[in-house]
Amino acid sequence: MAAPATSSAPAGYEDAPASQPDWHRVTRLLRHSRALDDLEETRLLPAREVLYQFSARGHDLAQILLGLQLTDPHDAVTVYYRSRPIMLALGVDLEEAAAGPLARAGSFSDGRDIGVVFNKPARGAATVLPACGGVGAQYTPAAGWAQAIGYHRDVLGEAAYGRSIAVVLGGDGSVATGGFWSALTLATTLKLPLLIYIEDNGFGISVSSRMQTPGGNIAANLRSFAGLTIFEGDGADPQEAAERIGAAVGFVREQRAPALLRLTVPRLNGHSGQDTQTYKTPEIIAGERASDPLRRLERYLVPQRMSEREWREIGESAEREVEQAVERALMRPRPDPSGITRHVFTEFDAAGRAQLQEQGGLAPLGIAAPRSSSVAHPEPTRINMLTAIRRTLDAELTANPRMMVFGEDVGPKGGVHGATLGLQEKHGVGRVFDTSLSEEGIIGRAVGMALAGLLPVPEIQFRKYADPATEQMNDCGTMRWRTANRFAAPMVVRMPGGFFKCGDPWHSQTNEVAWVHGIGWQVAVPSNAEDAVGLLRAALRGNEPTLFFEHRALLDGAWARRPYPGDEYLVPFGKAHCVCEGSELTVVTWGAMVERCERAAQVSGVLAEVLDLRTLAPWDRETVLTSVRKTRRCLIVHEDNLTAGFGAEVAAVLAREAFFSLEAPIERLTMPDIPSPHAPVLLEAVVPSVESITRAIRALASV
Repeated sequence: MAAPATSSAPAGYEDAPASQPDWHRVTRLLRHSRALDDLEETRLLPAREVLYQFSARGHDLAQILLGLQLTDPHDAVTVYYRSRPIMLALGVDLEEAAAGPLARAGSFSDGRDIGVVFNKPARGAATVLPACGGVGAQYTPAAGWAQAIGYHRDVLGEAAYGRSIAVVLGGDGSVATGGFWSALTLATTLKLPLLIYIEDNGFGISVSSRMQTPGGNIAANLRSFAGLTIFEGDGADPQEAAERIGAAVGFVREQRAPALLRLTVPRLNGHSGQDTQTYKTPEIIAGERASDPLRRLERYLVPQRMSEREWREIGESAEREVEQAVERALMRPRPDPSGITRHVFTEFDAAGRAQLQEQGGLAPLGIAAPRSSSVAHPEPTRINMLTAIRRTLDAELTANPRMMVFGEDVGPKGGVHGATLGLQEKHGVGRVFDTSLSEEGIIGRAVGMALAGLLPVPEIQFRKYADPATEQMNDCGTMRWRTANRFAAPMVVRMPGGFFKCGDPWHSQTNEVAWVHGIGWQVAVPSNAEDAVGLLRAALRGNEPTLFFEHRALLDGAWARRPYPGDEYLVPFGKAHCVCEGSELTVVTWGAMVERCERAAQVSGVLAEVLDLRTLAPWDRETVLTSVRKTRRCLIVHEDNLTAGFGAEVAAVLAREAFFSLEAPIERLTMPDIPSPHAPVLLEAVVPSVESITRAIRALASV
């Protein structure tokens, strides 16, 4: 398993670290890690007290040596499912380390998530960003934290971030993922203080590392990657591992530049507790056992640096401490099922005080939003929605120095739709900036920035382009819930979409229902410039991840133009707007369909009440129910496809809550279940029009 101790580092960074590790401490932590693995494998897994077990045997020594280097209070690390040793080195106590896999109350996730996806709020020391179950998902949030370090230091002038770094752990299998390559591009193009540590055990579950990268050595393949310094060595050799880790960490701290550290390590157990490793030859298994870092550490320390008695006593006491910690963890209660639906969004106590997450966003830092008002103070001139969005971003950038706007083409070009035109020139390239063409990188870095106490406002150019970012958006939305309110990553994702002069399957989709279904996300779909201002400001001053959908047909649409309502104007989420009152039928709609529904109501000859939901998560059930109980008929109109569109949710609630008030079936008018077509004649044939809505209103009113 050993690899040549090679490096592309500048002179001075190839030597041993300035100070040797505390080998007694390293030994104790390593024995703690092994004892935890032993107990889980031999007792807790067979007894089904632990349901998923991922042994760290073989990975443990190098992780501990790395964790002991992360001493800056603004350091952060993202980990994956085989990372308990570094958690121990970062100060997680044994009971807590055991309680997570045991799914006990008060553990990392309070039993909500698999027990090996760790997290640790800062609390005056390094942060462990909430781990995810997806391979490669850990890379771009680490890059985001690294970029946030520079923002704190250079934009906010916080000198305490001068030597801080971000670290990401990943196995050799993860180097094939988009997250790895996106983070690598981010780190090298922006010269971020990011250390990418690859623990190469030769296998991704059962697949050889040669299937993940040519030749099986990602470090060799990246030696010519511009802006990246490579460190490489044997992670099971105590002295070599300590030297390489110390040199890599020192380089990133001093140079404020990225590095990749690849250490070969043996995986002494299967991928998980159920893996028998039948795909490995006896020779491979024997070679891994011969490279066991615990045995090599003993040979390295005893008797030159530690007596046999000391070694034995450390091991015996570590085993006792682990036994006691596991017993205490087993005495903890099981998680309370009655609270399982809590912490999807920010919660408030009886006095109206927010129950804030421990880390992430601005609210836990005590940063209060400026004064806001639900009363508009309109200017005399009407502006289009595009200008309204730009002015709101400008005003909030001015008011909030922790806010940044970024995405593809948002800088000098001002966005492909023009929403950020002039903002970089006014607020600087540190706060309004272009990104590489990677939606996973755009959203993933935003997660890391939010966790570092900033307000990221990423733009995805078109709704369809968000598909590569789906994993990061889902992980962001579930974060508050799966960490039991330890962490949250508030951000506002601006996302244009919908038809314009024409359509097509790539730029014109809406599919906003996907993020209504995405747990933990607020979704706003404004239909006019005034609402765009109020909803965007509410999102930017809120404490939740929010998707702000900007319909392309409304950005410069004449009907959507309104007077600018002022720099304090705010529209609360979950409050529908009654566009026109009526008594014979209720039309529920949102986005670009609001204009068409209003016009249809005016020409239909029916006293139709048109409700603009404005936000879909949360949505205003009470206003809709009140209206339908009054009119006794309901037509739901939206641009998205019929099947499983958000109209189905509205209809389901009405069928349950207003069934006995209805005098006719609930009807939906939508696009058919096809992508948006390109030719205008085809587009007009499938998108609900004023004429088709008018016919639907008249038909339903006559039932």
